Amino acid sequence: MIRPVPLIVLAQLFGTSLWFSANGVGDALMRDWALSPADLGMLTAAVQLGFILGTLLFAVSGLADRFAASRVFLVSAITGAIANLALAWLAQDLAAATLYRFLTGFALAGIYPVGMKLIVSWAPERRGEALAWLVGMLTLGTATPHLLQGLSLGLAWPWVITFASGLALLGGMVIAWLGDGPHLKRSTRLRWGGVFRAFGQPGFRAAALGYFGHMWELYAFWVLVPLFIAGLYPEGSTTTLSLLAFAVIGIGAIGCVAAGRLSRHLGSARVAVAALTISGGLCLFYPWLAELSAGLALVALLIWGVAVIADSAQFSALASRHAPADGVASALAIMNSIGFGLSALAIPITTSLWQDLGAHVSWLLLPGAVVGVVAMRPLLGARSPAKTRAS
Repeated sequence: MIRPVPLIVLAQLFGTSLWFSANGVGDALMRDWALSPADLGMLTAAVQLGFILGTLLFAVSGLADRFAASRVFLVSAITGAIANLALAWLAQDLAAATLYRFLTGFALAGIYPVGMKLIVSWAPERRGEALAWLVGMLTLGTATPHLLQGLSLGLAWPWVITFASGLALLGGMVIAWLGDGPHLKRSTRLRWGGVFRAFGQPGFRAAALGYFGHMWELYAFWVLVPLFIAGLYPEGSTTTLSLLAFAVIGIGAIGCVAAGRLSRHLGSARVAVAALTISGGLCLFYPWLAELSAGLALVALLIWGVAVIADSAQFSALASRHAPADGVASALAIMNSIGFGLSALAIPITTSLWQDLGAHVSWLLLPGAVVGVVAMRPLLGARSPAKTRAS
């Protein structure tokens, strides 16, 4: 018997392994190309910018709702894999690498939000929990390059990136074989600008604003994780630091799954606000913990890694519930586009200030959590826990 949700989740894991390929081999890149932490942050920002423009095109044109989602996913996975391979084997300097990372981000616009649409098309009655699994795989996909680098056993960094490209191709083939779900409502024509109908819905606006606050913190935190860990263990080996970075980022998958389960009883809005509150508290207190003890700070990073992503799927579940039925993918795409635009701003700001502020750079992430909590207040009483099975 085919189980669509696990297959989509696995394909999402493989596809999103492209996202942080450069960060997973960041130490090698900085050594080989004489890059600074700010330069590495610029490579990540290029991925975010590519993703922003890609999702904006999908959203404004309605492409994501006009064509078969499974085909869009496949074409995007192939395109992203090729761009990632170009980083590994063709790029010789920061300028070329930035271009290839931008193209990879553009391709990811057809993987991440389209994957969410596919999940909803197969399991609309439990979207909060199913989307939590999907975002959990995004988290593991983000952490995978750090694991590959930690277990590379001396392989040159281009081979680590090549392996990530192979995973993306496999994920695209899995989705092409599975196809679209029976509950997918496809638009009959391109609807340029139709996505903005979603912002006319108060529920969608609240979820989107909460998501924007969350995104100011999330990707900047993931980029800073290797720097935080290197600051705690300055004498640590590359293998040890890479595996610790994988643990801090990858543990977020557990937070996603746990949040999905809790959403069935507490509601997506309450779960999202709780996660934002915890991660915001860690933004505030982490610098003092880092001064007290490296072990204590590492535990804090692990808790932060759980909380920082636990709310993401719940924002998507709330947004997909309140978006127009024939424009779910476009609504999610525009929400992603704006959210990742904020992350593309937060990443270079925080990485460029790392050398001056050190662990105190976490304070710059705190406003995102605060804004997110405030924005979500209208949704806290919208549904009772007994009615959240469809969330």
